[in-house]
Amino acid sequence: MNIYWESFKTFFKIGIFTLGGGYAMIPLIEEEVVNKHRWVEKEEMLDLIAIAQSCPGVFAINIAIFIGYKLKKERGAIATALGTALPSFLIILAIAIFFKQFEDNQIVAAIFRGIRPAVVALIAVPTFRLGQRAQLNKFTIWIPVACALAIWALGVSPIYIIIIAAIGGYIYGRFSK
Repeated sequence: MNIYWESFKTFFKIGIFTLGGGYAMIPLIEEEVVNKHRWVEKEEMLDLIAIAQSCPGVFAINIAIFIGYKLKKERGAIATALGTALPSFLIILAIAIFFKQFEDNQIVAAIFRGIRPAVVALIAVPTFRLGQRAQLNKFTIWIPVACALAIWALGVSPIYIIIIAAIGGYIYGRFSK
């Protein structure tokens, strides 16, 4: 089958069935890209997630672009990016068209209240999996905890956290050999 069409369909399906943003997409992307199609290895997926998170822009689009580029350079990146973005665009367009009709509907409000806890779970699961793959242990668990607390409690910009982590990783890699 045509790899452009296959990658577009794969990321379109991921885009359609994911609520909660890019992090909630991680399990679906991993299942499709790593396990089913074998376009990316598990270790490479962890690196792609780190890079996509560090780049400006939408996380899900970034990771789709990286995977598409790995598959078929620029055209592959375009196919996967469109596949990821198109479902959200179409859904938002439909919501925008019909929102006024359902704005005060109690059933719709109740549905969204029910979806919220599920979205939290969809984000929590890949976070724990990433922690396992990053080989966190009792000596390194303080790093993500301290970063999360710095962002949440102290209001430190995630950009500073990323810069400090990159410098720390470079120094550690340089002197740990």
